[in-house]
Formats: sequence, structure tokens, C-alpha cells
Amino acid sequence: MGLIYLLDTNILSEPSRPHPSPSVMSQLQVYSNQVCTAAPVFHELQYGLARMPLGRRRETLTLYMERVLNQALTIFPYDRAAALWHAEERARLALQGRVPPFVDGQIAAIAVVNHLTLVTRNISDFMDFVGLTVENWFSPSED
Repeated sequence: MGLIYLLDTNILSEPSRPHPSPSVMSQLQVYSNQVCTAAPVFHELQYGLARMPLGRRRETLTLYMERVLNQALTIFPYDRAAALWHAEERARLALQGRVPPFVDGQIAAIAVVNHLTLVTRNISDFMDFVGLTVENWFSPSED
């Protein structure tokens, strides 16, 4: 089976937490061959890592990033199709007085144009986008 799920930053970073969500970890294991991410998510993770002070935590996260993100995970680009969809959605939402953060629009666009379900803990950040399917892999008690 092909790629189905585009993972947001909070899902991809969950395994590196001291006490990761059992629900997220279970879903990651079940769908391990069907997940990918978006270039803006990769940027967010790399940027966060680059801003961390040198030390054990940064070393551990650097190894995680190299192992999981740089080698094993497909990263979809913000391409022409995504930019077009994003521009149309931004304009539609702006007319309604609802302009989401630019990066959220990029992530949503990449998911939509590649026919992927976005997996995030922040469902409300993406609810205004038309045509976007979103799932939260955290259990309700973890929200």
C-alpha cells in the first residue's frame, strides 16, 4: 500500500519525547510504511534543532532526525500545485476574515494536492481548509 498519512511536526517529534504518547506510537508502528511529511514540517524540526543549545538532548535529537527524517521518510515539496491551492485557499479565507498561519497553509496544501490525510494534534489549526482530511492520533485523554 502507498503513502496515506502526512505527519505534522507534533506527530513526528512525539517519539523523541521522554514519555511519548502510547496512542501515537501505536499508530506510527501500524502505519510505518504509509507515512510521509512535508518540507515545511522538516524545516520546523530542523529549525528547532538548530536553535537548541549544544548538549545531550540536541545530540539525541540530531541522531533521531538523521535516522528517521533524513533517510527513511519521504518529504513532499511545496511545489507549484501546492502553491496554487494554497493561494486560492488563503484568498478564500481572507475574504472571510480567517487567515491561518502561512506554514499551516503550506502543510495543508501539500497534503491536499498529494491526496494525503494530515495527522496532527492541532486539528483546529487546519479545520478551515476545504478538501483537507485531518486525523489526531493522540487519544482524547491526551489532548
